[in-house]
Amino acid sequence: MNVHVHPTQEFRFMRPDDGIKQGDPLLVVDNISLSFGGVKAITDISFDILKGEIRAIIGPNGAGKTSMLNVINGFYHPQKGTITFRGQKRSRMRPHEAANHGIARTFQNIALFHGMSVLDNIMTGRITLMKRNMLWQALWRGPAETEEIENREIVERIIDFLEIEHIRKTPVGRLPYGLQKRVELGRALAAEPSLLLLDEPMAGMNLEEKEDMSRYILDVNQQFGTTIALIEHDMGVVMDLSDRVVVLDYGRKIGDGTPDEVRNHQDVIDAYLGVSHD
Repeated sequence: MNVHVHPTQEFRFMRPDDGIKQGDPLLVVDNISLSFGGVKAITDISFDILKGEIRAIIGPNGAGKTSMLNVINGFYHPQKGTITFRGQKRSRMRPHEAANHGIARTFQNIALFHGMSVLDNIMTGRITLMKRNMLWQALWRGPAETEEIENREIVERIIDFLEIEHIRKTPVGRLPYGLQKRVELGRALAAEPSLLLLDEPMAGMNLEEKEDMSRYILDVNQQFGTTIALIEHDMGVVMDLSDRVVVLDYGRKIGDGTPDEVRNHQDVIDAYLGVSHD
């Protein structure tokens, strides 16, 4: 897959420097275990995500990949282990706390407001960054008006970046699947994340749509410095985009390394080919 990067933009889709240097751990998953009743979804998994990298999480269906993302951004609370994000260690975190601390996410199944326009959907990504209370917003005067204009300017830049100016006022429900995925990426970028979690951003796309999405993901990472954790089944995409890959199978980690290291790891090969050993 040939991926081309946009020219450098004049703005960044991330929060101010958090004091963590490029290449240092931004997030550390330490011995995380998660169960639902008697079913073990994740068992004793540890890995890190370095600031500035694209970190892929792969594995067969049911491996625990989405559960792992749900733990990272607070939807699930593990029974064991800790997560350290931007130097702060915690055993559990609520989704709104994750958002406030700079973790944004897209979902495996698109979660947009179908009756709202593209612009308004992306604007919802700014909610955690708005400083004026509901009274100011209702009055829409003075500071609230200024803040609204500033937020809309940022959203318009994201719309330009994603090349969706022509549909900015279109209700999302009228858009084809590939464009809806792009809008969902825009909403996540609007939160200015330090860590962007992408849950199967290429699912259901044709080749052209995958190439477009790959280009935007690379742009966000390379031009704006946003750290990305990516779940994806398309191994061509994973190998092209990722700096490092962690592999899960039945809730356990079976591989961790560069794309080439993982590609040639026997346990990974067996998991994807369904080979069993007695």
